Amino acid sequence: MTPAPDLIFMNDFPGWDAYEDAIYAIYLETVAHARLTFRSWPLRVRFNPETKRKGHGFWHLVSEAPTQDNRNEEERIPDLRRCERVRWVAWCILQADAGAPGFSWWENERGRDTHVVIWAEPHDYAVVLGKRPAQQGRSFYLLKTAYCLRSHAIRKFTKERDAWRATQKD
Repeated sequence: MTPAPDLIFMNDFPGWDAYEDAIYAIYLETVAHARLTFRSWPLRVRFNPETKRKGHGFWHLVSEAPTQDNRNEEERIPDLRRCERVRWVAWCILQADAGAPGFSWWENERGRDTHVVIWAEPHDYAVVLGKRPAQQGRSFYLLKTAYCLRSHAIRKFTKERDAWRATQKD
């Protein structure tokens, strides 16, 4: 396992706008334009709808909705722990794809969608990809979100991962 990339602290910037622009540039370089793949499928990100001149996918990595049922993108609240770890998204995907120790992944169903959850277990950090099988073109994964786990999520993830693994054939 390669070490986790350095965190990007807001205190190293002259203000929120400079920090936001810096982490967005890192997101574009390391994720959106990096030609990442997972399990041989390309990774894609959503750019629309834009919020504050930045792509939709970015906001789902660095902020959270004020309430679970709030879908208003303009009301998302930045989460500094997510912002600091924007470099971790690509790192987690690459480590999980390589089967590195401490990284696990599994599929789950959310409504009609199949997601892949990537868990950097030693860091309690997760990346969620939407599985988009080919219908009129090539299969791909859509980056959905990434976040730091709280203790209740760790228990849930362990149970969900272990149950999914039990259903898989070697």
